Amino acid sequence: MTKEKIEVYCIKIRKRLTCMRRTMKNEKTISIKELAEISKVSIATVSRVINKKGGYSKETEKKILKLIESKSYQQNVNARSLRTKKSQTIGVIVPDISNEFFAKIVQSVEKQAIKYNYSVFVCNTDENIEIEKRQLNNLVGQFVDGIIYIGGGVEIENNSRIAKIPMIYIDRYIDDKEIYIESDNFHGGYLAAQELIQSGCKKIAIMKDVRKISSAYKRYLGFLKALKDYEIEFDKKLLCDITIISHKEAKEKTLELLDSGEVFDGIFATNDTMALGIMLALNERRIKIPSEVKLVGFDNISSCEIAGVPLTTINQNKQRMGELAVELLMDKIMLRKSNVKNIKVPVNLIRRKSTES
Repeated sequence: MTKEKIEVYCIKIRKRLTCMRRTMKNEKTISIKELAEISKVSIATVSRVINKKGGYSKETEKKILKLIESKSYQQNVNARSLRTKKSQTIGVIVPDISNEFFAKIVQSVEKQAIKYNYSVFVCNTDENIEIEKRQLNNLVGQFVDGIIYIGGGVEIENNSRIAKIPMIYIDRYIDDKEIYIESDNFHGGYLAAQELIQSGCKKIAIMKDVRKISSAYKRYLGFLKALKDYEIEFDKKLLCDITIISHKEAKEKTLELLDSGEVFDGIFATNDTMALGIMLALNERRIKIPSEVKLVGFDNISSCEIAGVPLTTINQNKQRMGELAVELLMDKIMLRKSNVKNIKVPVNLIRRKSTES
């Protein structure tokens, strides 16, 4: 996404928010006092239900929430912000919103944030470190209560000390002092190699990001461990490093590998975008999948299922990653004590036609 496209996107969002504010202003809504009178409870009880503070029965909660829905009650966010010193907003910094993996996490974050009466500002960086820094400053300027930082192609810095606001990191290790959420990338790499080995592959190639990004590197280490456990020697000539994560780059690197004369009967791509590019190259050279070369990807994006040859891949639980990020961020915002530092979300293999024996 170009800088111009990002600016246009932001303008559209601002216009949408302005329209929403006008609509909300014109709508006649019920007050918290009126809710209390109709429900025959105190104003304090209604307030506790709205803010999820506890101290009320399930029946009372159900009655008040049903009334809120039917009477179109809307909180005065500005007044609440002044009272609680909270903006009721969080920011999400995402490297590439057009990437399905990241988009699904953002979608999950938004759904979970609504449960806490929080709005979400989404900032796309297009994997550009300068845009990333600018977006961080923008979020700090918006006085968000916390930030969820989703890793991308750029190895992100520890910005929590700079921003001085709560942060949770997804898909990227920062340091032992910060909370980060990741898929079990090592195990995922192991499962991918194991699937190829058990499908009969003996000469297995791997394609990965050349940059030392923690998630991709752990997948590579898991891959190597599986080869070692099954006593298969890894030929370093079958290691393909790419600098740009795209179908085109993956296709070109695969063609280069084929032209080098190196022989392989299986290949693991550390993400699905690469795997689909590999598939294009093999198809161009009329190399049949899976009878001649078997292929495994990582992420389980929707394209895997409808590819020319449905792709076996490692599934990441994107929804759970987003949910956990919001829950842990709320703990930080509310100053609740937590000993959690690193959460590994389990992965699983989705077997499709690309590894059939």
